[in-house]
Amino acid sequence: MFAEIITIGDEILIGQIVDTNSAFISKELNKIGISVGQITSIRDDREQILKSLSDASSRADIVIVTGGLGPTKDDITKHTFCEFFNDTLVEDKNVLAHVEDLFAKYITNTPISDLNRRQAWVPSKAEVLHNANGTAPGMWFYEEGTTFVSLPGVPFEMKHLMKEAVIPKLSKFYERPHIVHKTITTYGMGESAIAELIEEWEDNLPEFIKLAYLPNFGKVRLRLSAIGNDYDGIIKAVETETDKLFSLIGDIIHGTEDDEGIEEEISKMLTYKGFTLSTAESFTGGKIAEEITSIPGASAYFKGSVVSYATEVKINVLGVSKQLVDKYSVVSAQVAEEMAKGIQRLLKTDFAIATTGNAGPTKGDSDADVGTVYIAIASPSGVTVNKFSMGTQRERVVQKSVNKAFELLQKEILKM
Repeated sequence: MFAEIITIGDEILIGQIVDTNSAFISKELNKIGISVGQITSIRDDREQILKSLSDASSRADIVIVTGGLGPTKDDITKHTFCEFFNDTLVEDKNVLAHVEDLFAKYITNTPISDLNRRQAWVPSKAEVLHNANGTAPGMWFYEEGTTFVSLPGVPFEMKHLMKEAVIPKLSKFYERPHIVHKTITTYGMGESAIAELIEEWEDNLPEFIKLAYLPNFGKVRLRLSAIGNDYDGIIKAVETETDKLFSLIGDIIHGTEDDEGIEEEISKMLTYKGFTLSTAESFTGGKIAEEITSIPGASAYFKGSVVSYATEVKINVLGVSKQLVDKYSVVSAQVAEEMAKGIQRLLKTDFAIATTGNAGPTKGDSDADVGTVYIAIASPSGVTVNKFSMGTQRERVVQKSVNKAFELLQKEILKM
C-alpha cells in the first residue's frame, strides 16, 4: 500500500521554510504499514495542484496534501479540490462555530471578519476533520478507490490532525502490512569499508528485508527495513539479522536507534563513575558543548567550555605557550594537548576535550591544509592527541570532528 504527499506553498520552493511536514507524515504512515512512494512540493497554483492530484491518484492509494488552506486569496487548495472533484463549497456550521469561538476566546484584540468566516466553507463532498488548534479544518475525500486528505500547513495543526484523526481513520479503512525498521549506529569506519566487511551477510538477507546505508559526518547508520503480514515473524527475522551484524562489526556499533546515542552513553558513564568533563573548542565553535548540554542532567558532570576561536584566547585564557604556537602553529598536536591540559586545569575536571583545526575555507592563523584537525582528550592518566584529515567542506569538517571527539572520549573513559 502506497501513499503520496503533496506540499503546497511558494515559501517551501524559495527556501524560506524547510518542509518538515512531509517527514512527520511519512513516519506516522510508516508506523501503520503505509509506505510513502513520492513527495512533491508545488506552488500555490491551480494547474499545478490539479496535475499533482491527478498524477498522485494514478499511483497511490492515499494522497495527503498540506498547505494552502488559509483564508487569503493566495490559498486556493479548497477551490481547486472543488474543481478536481466537480464539487462546490458549502458552509459548515460546526466549523463556523469553532472559528467564532476561537476569536472570542483567544483573539480578543482583532474582530472576526468575513475573511475568517470563509474558513467554514468546505467542499460538499469532504468529510470535515476538526482542527482543534486552528481555523482551517482538515478534509477527507474518497473518490474512485483513492483517499485524499487535505491538512493545514501549520506544523502543530497538521500533527494534531494526523495523530487524532487521519491515522485512526486510515487504520480502520485499510488492511495494511506491517513495516519494521531497525537502525544500527556505527562510528569510526566509512560506508565502503563497512560494506566490504558485511557483503556476504548483506547478500544473504531474506528478500523481505532491505538494508540502507545512511552516512553522516563520521558515523554510518545501517537501517534494516522489513515488510510483511506476520508481525512476530518479521520482528524475529530482523532481530536475528541484527545479531549477525553485531557479530561482524560489533566493535564499531554504538547502539541501535531504540538505544541511546554515544552522547547519552558517555553521559551515563560519567555520571556513574563520578567523573567531570570540560571542553576547549576552536574551530568546532562550541558545538561539542552544545551537544553535551542538550542531554538532561549534564550539569552533574559537565563544568563548562571555552570557545578559544582566536589564538590570543588559547594563549591568554587556556595558557597555551606563545612559543609553542610560533614553533608548531596553532593547528598542531602540541597546541591541542596544551588546550586540553589548560581547560582541565582551569575548570578542575577529570576529562577534557580540545579541538584545533582548519575547517576552511581559508587557512586562518595556520598553514595547515583545510580539513586538518587535531583532537585531544585529557584524562586522569594523561593526554592523547589524534590527527585527522576531514575533507574540505566546512560543515562536514566540523560535524565529523564533533562525532569523532565523542568517540575518542568514550574510549578514554572505558580505560578508567
